[in-house]
Amino acid sequence: MEILTVSDLNRLARASLEREFPLLWVAGEVSNLMRASSGHYYFTLKDAAAQVRCAMFRSRALSVPWKLENGQQVEARALVTLYESRGEFQLNVEALRRAGLGRLYEAFLRLKDKLAAEGCFDEARKRALPRFPRRLGIVTSPGAAALRDVVVALRRRAPHLPVVVYPTLVQGGEAAGQIADALDIAGRRGECDLLLLVRGGGSLEDLWPFNEEIVARAIAACPLPIIAGIGHETDITIADLAADRRAATPTAAAEIASAGWFEAGREMAALHDQLRAGMHRRLEGQMQRIDWLGRRLVHPAARLAATRQRAAHLADRLAAAGQRLLARRRQALTPWTLRLARVRPNIEGNRTRLERLSASLEALNPRAALARGYALARLPDGQLVRSQRQLTAGLVLELRFAEGGAETIVRKTIPD
Repeated sequence: MEILTVSDLNRLARASLEREFPLLWVAGEVSNLMRASSGHYYFTLKDAAAQVRCAMFRSRALSVPWKLENGQQVEARALVTLYESRGEFQLNVEALRRAGLGRLYEAFLRLKDKLAAEGCFDEARKRALPRFPRRLGIVTSPGAAALRDVVVALRRRAPHLPVVVYPTLVQGGEAAGQIADALDIAGRRGECDLLLLVRGGGSLEDLWPFNEEIVARAIAACPLPIIAGIGHETDITIADLAADRRAATPTAAAEIASAGWFEAGREMAALHDQLRAGMHRRLEGQMQRIDWLGRRLVHPAARLAATRQRAAHLADRLAAAGQRLLARRRQALTPWTLRLARVRPNIEGNRTRLERLSASLEALNPRAALARGYALARLPDGQLVRSQRQLTAGLVLELRFAEGGAETIVRKTIPD
């Protein structure tokens, strides 16, 4: 007979348990709850007669949508196994839900199958939503956050759109009947052309009125198209399936209802921008044309002034041309005047005059002054220096003496 080690025995026992028991749901009360630093949950699940140890690892514990505490009644989806190192029988918990949710979910599935078989959810029976609703009806609780979210979204996207609120409870035992009555009232009044059935998020029990058959029947019987925006994106109710359109949230329901007006507003804004740009281009073109025509249009007074100015300019040119012609004529006569003077010379008079001019010339001869010790100073451009005001320090001068010359540099000037 084969002898097993404790490890072999526990391993075989674990394999046998896991093979014999598939994943199953176990109901009980949480006790001895411990949250490890690793994020794992360890607790005991018990009823009046027995208990079993449970382990829920961190990756599974993160999916629990509420705070797990001792004393809570829960339903655990678990794998029956054995903790080999201690030889302890336990459940490895895959998921948790509050006790009773299983029965509610089964009821949800039964009603869903029943209504689906009747064609209540068929796309063919669902009504088209008006693109431009004239008035919206909102079926919800007046104090609900969902109503505030819808109003805020509509004010942002279609502020002109009037709204009628049909008040009702959205949670509790009487809510389903009130919701059905509100839908019936909205349908009979006919004052809106689109209804929003909205409620914020919550647990399955909180949202249960929207899973009642009476609400589904009221949605189907209502003559108005209905958008259902119930709970969060992951929450799906019978009302969502029966409505003509499902929205993930109340805000999304308002966005769907106002989509036509919102898109029309964007199109109008785009057309407005195009029209304004076109008008600007046209005005600029007309203004350029006016400027061009203005440059071509000349006032008669301005034209007369321009004619006078041109006549005065021509007169100036004519006078200048006459002066130049006279100068050339005088220059042409000069040789003849000289020739005439030579033909009729006055010798004695000329000699006396020549002697007088010669004496004057000798007196004015700069060389005579240079011979007495004076010097001539010339600027670089050849001009004679007559005053210290023509000089600046550092200027190069050319000096001429009776014999030869020199260059010098002005160090400073000395006024009189």
